[in-house]
Amino acid sequence: MISLGIEGTAWSLSIGVVDEKEVLLIENDPYIPKEGGIHPREAAQHHSERIGKLVKSVFSKIEPDKIDVVSFSQGPGMGPCLRIVATAARVLSLKLKKPLVGVNHCLAHLEVGRWKTGAKNPVTLYVSGGNSQVIAR
Repeated sequence: MISLGIEGTAWSLSIGVVDEKEVLLIENDPYIPKEGGIHPREAAQHHSERIGKLVKSVFSKIEPDKIDVVSFSQGPGMGPCLRIVATAARVLSLKLKKPLVGVNHCLAHLEVGRWKTGAKNPVTLYVSGGNSQVIAR
């Protein structure tokens, strides 16, 4: 199964394509503020202006009919950025006639670590701004 995933919870805007075993490709276009921290409206504007180019770049490297599922970072994150990503994912899901899956951003970080290392039931320290947690089974 091949999944196309869109991440855009804050400053990062990325589209990745993976199968069960490996990352097939990643395209990034991060929002970098001129000064200070992340400005939610400016980050969302960045994402809305650049998501189309990222999609075109991805589909220049992989045929759209190879995609089995479209996923997106559903949260937590900055509301304006999340809306852009959710809308783009929904459009792709409808256009490709593929299922749409919302993904918890925090859990995705943990699961990618487990996936890439093969770890079984790890104790994990997840530190990401206000979403910091110690997680154990």
